[in-house]
Amino acid sequence: MSNVLTIGLGAELAQRFAAASTTAAHLGVEALDAEGGLAARLAEAGHPQVLVFGADVPLQRALHLATQLDVSGSGTDVVVVAPSDPDLWVAAMRSGVRDVLGPDAGPDDVAAVLRRCADLARARAQATATEASSDRRVIVVASAKGGVGKTTVSTNLAVGLARSGTGSTVIVDLDLQFGDVASALALVPEYTLPDTVHGAASNDPLVLKTFLTRHPSGLYVVAGSDSPAAGDAVTSEQVAQLVHTLSQEFQYVVLDTAPGLSDHTLTVLEKATDLVLLSGADVPGVRGLRKEIDVLTELDLLPARRHLLLNMWETDAALSMKDIETTIGTPLDLVLPRSSAVPMSTNTGVPLLQTGGRDPVAKGLQTLLSRFLPQAAPARTGLFGRLKAGAR
Repeated sequence: MSNVLTIGLGAELAQRFAAASTTAAHLGVEALDAEGGLAARLAEAGHPQVLVFGADVPLQRALHLATQLDVSGSGTDVVVVAPSDPDLWVAAMRSGVRDVLGPDAGPDDVAAVLRRCADLARARAQATATEASSDRRVIVVASAKGGVGKTTVSTNLAVGLARSGTGSTVIVDLDLQFGDVASALALVPEYTLPDTVHGAASNDPLVLKTFLTRHPSGLYVVAGSDSPAAGDAVTSEQVAQLVHTLSQEFQYVVLDTAPGLSDHTLTVLEKATDLVLLSGADVPGVRGLRKEIDVLTELDLLPARRHLLLNMWETDAALSMKDIETTIGTPLDLVLPRSSAVPMSTNTGVPLLQTGGRDPVAKGLQTLLSRFLPQAAPARTGLFGRLKAGAR
């Protein structure tokens, strides 16, 4: 049961919400133009758990108001009454709308919507409690070479964290010239990284949140630049300020960096609590991993918590696991095998941890995810999904 405020809702549907709610207040659409606007109406209604915009409220206005509420962190879930279609669902999701209800919805439909909103409220309360009692994490995902699956790991880790219910999560595409986080998540962002580091968004967290793209998993995304030239205009100082602001607002900040050690990567490593360092199972990749570890050690930029990952391993590879670990001078934390499921996931924009599944790579990524969740670290498992207790 919930406390509900409906605005611009037909009489029959309003009665159904009243019957399914603990308390319900019903206003005409003209209430939005009265003194104080929506904020005043919500206060007068006792800050209800659910706000329903009926068909009398123009759809674009309803979505705009939903965005404002989502950014403000009011805790009120917005439901929009409108004929459902895929385009509407995408626009509603990006605006922070929690559910879309058809104009002819019956009592069972209304009850189901309120039940989902109640479940979300409980999940938010649990996440808030977790965030208050645990450290925030800034996770840099890096590699010496390109083509080793860094974005695949970054996006899966971010989606897994967002779906875990342990805290709010944002991923930032810091491959300034050729980042493809948005593509890997099947998103078409309205705003990109350069938009987030200029103007009011650069110093106002509420404005910044309006420039983030929402993923169906609940993940927030700072998408990569539309063009290499625009990306090159973003300075290391601007990136540092962005990461600082995001780390104050989100439990988990995942940073997908460009290959190598650019100034931007070194800048975010200064703020990192964790480093996920990747390599492929080839000689140049392994040597590059060793050099990167050596350089970061010399610069004193290796976070206390680091996670060494070997990707696309094949059991008949020319290099043995012993050869690889001897070359890099330290044991690997995680080994992911080559799998046909990965290119399928990449091409469809659906991360493996979004759908689950029993593929060995999905299991290995779940093992990586477990290192960041607030629970006792598991013991080492087998070759694929190999994990040592604790983190270095």
